[in-house]
Amino acid sequence: MKPDSGCKTIIQIAIVCKDIEATAKRWAALLGVDPPKSFSTDPGLTCDMVYRGKPSNAQAKLAFFDTGACQVELIQPLGPGSSWQEQLDQCGESIHHIAFKVKDINGSLRACKEMGMPVLHQGRFGSKDGGYAYLDSQAQLGAVIELLHWDKDAK
Repeated sequence: MKPDSGCKTIIQIAIVCKDIEATAKRWAALLGVDPPKSFSTDPGLTCDMVYRGKPSNAQAKLAFFDTGACQVELIQPLGPGSSWQEQLDQCGESIHHIAFKVKDINGSLRACKEMGMPVLHQGRFGSKDGGYAYLDSQAQLGAVIELLHWDKDAK
């Protein structure tokens, strides 16, 4: 089985940070734009979050820069129980994941699992109108991969 053809286009690169406002100002200066507004995610249990196979109530502050073809996402973890905090603890401020938009998330997850890349962290986003899954793909690809799925785009 092959992953969804959406895995050919990178739509987002995410960076974990300690202070989202300070990091957003630095990125805004580089990009020549105003810093975006940040917002906090819903508690993990309200959006079906699972981290390393267990339900998690983790939250994060997020901010997004739309740069055209690829979005830059900033993530400030707001406590333990997520791959965001794990990355920040282990590597400091750094790239957390590279994201791809897929139509068939379940098929893509099965295909990635067969390639030795199990789910690390997953949940729903927005008003539960889509889902995300971070894959434990560091050993195979040198990076964590995120699959993003909007329910309206499902096959």
